This record gives sequence, structure tokens and C-alpha cells, in this order.
Amino acid sequence: MSNSQVSDLLRQAGLRLTAPRERILQSLLEAGAPLTQEQIAERLGASAPNKTTIYRTLMSLAGKGLVHRAYLGERTWHFEPAHHCSQHQCHPHFTCTRCRKTRCMTQVKAPLLALPKGYRLERQSIRIEGVCSACTARK
Repeated sequence: MSNSQVSDLLRQAGLRLTAPRERILQSLLEAGAPLTQEQIAERLGASAPNKTTIYRTLMSLAGKGLVHRAYLGERTWHFEPAHHCSQHQCHPHFTCTRCRKTRCMTQVKAPLLALPKGYRLERQSIRIEGVCSACTARK
């Protein structure tokens, strides 16, 4: 996604254009996998904003529905663009048990679960574990 498209997304969400917002959102859009705050800082390199700025930026992007937290079963929050997800369902994530890389499985569609009476679905996320194609090929 181009810089102007990232700027347009921020404007449409009603957010002021700032260099950290643009760079952080661009980094998430290019990643193809959920990233932690630390991974975002690494991707941005020496000119990365401080951790507090990254966190606040992520929270403002999440508040406007541009990104969301992905559940990956770890203690650290991972963030990713929300454009492949609906209000109630996030696309599945696949975590390789060998290389530990997590990949977005946007091409995999899963039906929303029907819950028993009295339960209300707020958000469904699916985490799949197994061996990725690269690790399978390496044997």
C-alpha cells in the first residue's frame, strides 16, 4: 500500500496525519503477520518512535478500527490491520510449532459459532497450530 493510501486511511478514520501513525500503519500493512510493539520498533529501525508513542499510536489506530489485537496465546499483544476482519470475527492465524512464525490465513473462511442460549458472541478468533509448508519441506 502506498504512502498516500495510508494517509487516506488515516484521514478517513478522522485521525490527524503524523509521521509515527503513517509509519506504524504502513509497517503493519506490509508485515503480513501480526506484530508486537517491539517488532514494529525493529521494523522502523533507528528512527522508530519511543515505546510509549508506539503504544499510544496503536491504541488510537485500534480505537478507530484500523488495527486490532490478534490473540496468539502469548502474553504480548500482537497488532495487525483490521481490513480482513469483521466486527465479530478475525481471520484465522497459523502458528508453526517448529519455526514459531505466525501467519495470517485470510484465505481461510470459518463460520461463526452458534453459542448456547444466554451466551452472546463478542469476537471469535481462531488460532491453528501445526507445521508450516517451509518447515515441512525442510524435514
